Amino acid sequence: MLQVKDLMSSPVFSLRETDSLHSARELMNLQRIRHIPIVTIENVFIGLVTHRDILSATISHLAKLDPETQKEIDIGIPIREIMRTDIASVEPETSLKSAAQILLNNKYGCLPVVQLSDLIGILTEADFLRLTINLMDGLNSKP
Repeated sequence: MLQVKDLMSSPVFSLRETDSLHSARELMNLQRIRHIPIVTIENVFIGLVTHRDILSATISHLAKLDPETQKEIDIGIPIREIMRTDIASVEPETSLKSAAQILLNNKYGCLPVVQLSDLIGILTEADFLRLTINLMDGLNSKP
């Protein structure tokens, strides 16, 4: 049976709760990711920031702020003010089926993977889509 560790992405990009909203926005843009786990200095998972969280913390484009002003505002907002702390996580030995059910039932876009409280990876909807495509390719190649 496939487990989370067979599909998760690792290592994972993460930030600390004292990092700024600007740091999160930059990391998402540079790495083309939509979820950033938040960890302590000891790499203990404590929360998550999503692309949606960042959008809701951004001053509306209707305010017509120039990018430099928006950057200054973002630098002054620590991640701890916008991160979510009520996020489910899974262990590497969790079955993929169980992880998929958690994602689906909670409408999550990702699941941080922790072992003894330490962040060791992340499992996303995109990981499941890749698995699905690979499975379909396998079915299509059978005679």
